[in-house]
Amino acid sequence: MNINQVAVIGAGTMGAGIASVISLHNEVVLIDVSAEQLQKATANVEKTLAKWVEKGLIAKESSITALARMSTSTTLEPVAKVDMVIEAVPEVMDIKKSLFSKLAPFVRKDTIVATNTSGLNISEMAVLLDNPSRVLGLHFFNPVPVMKLVEVIRANTTNETVFKTAYEWLQKIGKEPVEVSEYPGFVVNRILIPMLNEAAWTLADGVASAADIDKAMKLGANHPIGPLALADMIGIDVCLAIIENLQAKLPAGKKYEPAPALIELAANKKLGRKTGEGFFKY
Repeated sequence: MNINQVAVIGAGTMGAGIASVISLHNEVVLIDVSAEQLQKATANVEKTLAKWVEKGLIAKESSITALARMSTSTTLEPVAKVDMVIEAVPEVMDIKKSLFSKLAPFVRKDTIVATNTSGLNISEMAVLLDNPSRVLGLHFFNPVPVMKLVEVIRANTTNETVFKTAYEWLQKIGKEPVEVSEYPGFVVNRILIPMLNEAAWTLADGVASAADIDKAMKLGANHPIGPLALADMIGIDVCLAIIENLQAKLPAGKKYEPAPALIELAANKKLGRKTGEGFFKY
C-alpha cells in the first residue's frame, strides 16, 4: 500500500497543522464545511512554511512546492481520490461518528481512514464504514509542525498491513511514531491529563497561584512548560473532554474527577490560547 494523496478533514488548529506537514511530502486536500475556516487555515499553513524558510529548515522552493500540493474543499467528494483520510474534527464522539457515516458513500474500500482522536474509542467509529479493518488512530500533538510524536493506535479491527503502512508513512514525513493499543487516553494523555487536572485541583485548593504552580513544576520537575500553561495550549475543552472520558471508562473514585476550574473555564468559553484566556491571559 502506498500513500501519495491525503485528505485532512477539519481545518482547525490540528487540521491545518497536519496539512502543513503533509504538504512537504504529499498532495493534500484540506476539507471543512466553512470556506472562511479554510481561508484561515490556508493562511496559517503559509505562515508555518514561511517560518521554516526563515529558520533555514526548508528552502523557499520547497515552500512554494508545498503550497502547490495543497488544495481545499467544502465537500467530501475529494476523499474518493485519496489513499488516506485523516479526520481532525472536534473531540466529540457524536461529531466524529457523524463524519464517519457521511464518509461511507465517498471513501474507497481500500483507503486508510485515520482518526486524530486523543482518547476516544476508535473501534466505535470504524464499524460505521464498510471495511473497518482499514481504520486506525493517528494522534498528532499540538503544535503539529513542532511536535515529532504521533501515537499510532491499533483498533480491535485494524489490519496489520494498514497499521504498518501508516507507521512507515509517518516516518517518511518526519514524524516519530509509537505503537499503541486501543485504551482510554492511550499513552500520553493517560499519564499527562490527570497531572494537568491535579494542577487545576491544586489551584482550587488554594495551595498556590497558577503562576507559582507552573513555576514550581518547571523548576522542580524540569518541565519545559508549566501544567496550567500546557492545559491552555492544549485547550481547556480538550483537557476536560479527555478527563471526563477517563472518568467514564476507568472508574477510580475521585482519581479522574474533573477539577472545578476546568469545568468553569470551559463553560465560560475561556479555552486557553485559542480564545485568548484560560488559566492565563494571552
